Amino acid sequence: MPKIVDPVARRRAVAQAVLSVAARQGLEHASLRNVADEAGLAVGSVRHYFADHDELMTFAMRELSRRIGDRIRDHAERLLTPDGSTDRRAATEELLAELLPLDEARRQESALWLAFTAATLTRPELRPCAAEMQANLHTLMSRVLHEARCAGGLPGGLDIELESARLAALLDGLNLQATLLPDRYPPKLLRQVLRRHLDTLRADN
Repeated sequence: MPKIVDPVARRRAVAQAVLSVAARQGLEHASLRNVADEAGLAVGSVRHYFADHDELMTFAMRELSRRIGDRIRDHAERLLTPDGSTDRRAATEELLAELLPLDEARRQESALWLAFTAATLTRPELRPCAAEMQANLHTLMSRVLHEARCAGGLPGGLDIELESARLAALLDGLNLQATLLPDRYPPKLLRQVLRRHLDTLRADN
């Protein structure tokens, strides 16, 4: 009997091949041929699942976004639906830490996301995914800060929209610096900066 192939799993496997090639050699080397070789497939097989290179790259970017988003949502569920034992302050820090390159996996994700984001300047097909990711993160940060304010952990007059934008800018800046200069921005320093920022938002400051 012919082998049954799960098309969703196959598309994700090809997307992983894009990410693997890009992590080693740069996004510009993620050609159909190189990606097919990485995935152990013929170019024709890749074309069976993706109409063209643009669709493949867009899917790979969305797959990267999905992986990051899934981890963040796991933390968000614990933070936004707390039980009596939940330490909101610690849970908030852990959620936001998922967006920083604190280990090898997150360092690679950060570098890949920066590469995809830079590519949007010349590849308009990638822009909707980048915009969607940023919008989702802004919405999440706004909700986290809003819930913290309602729980009494932040000042009642805090400008949620402004602070959400400030927090996003901080995380983006830390990601960029730590990706470019990892020796100068080690994980301990990244956590210290994040913790100091959160401390400045507390109601008792």
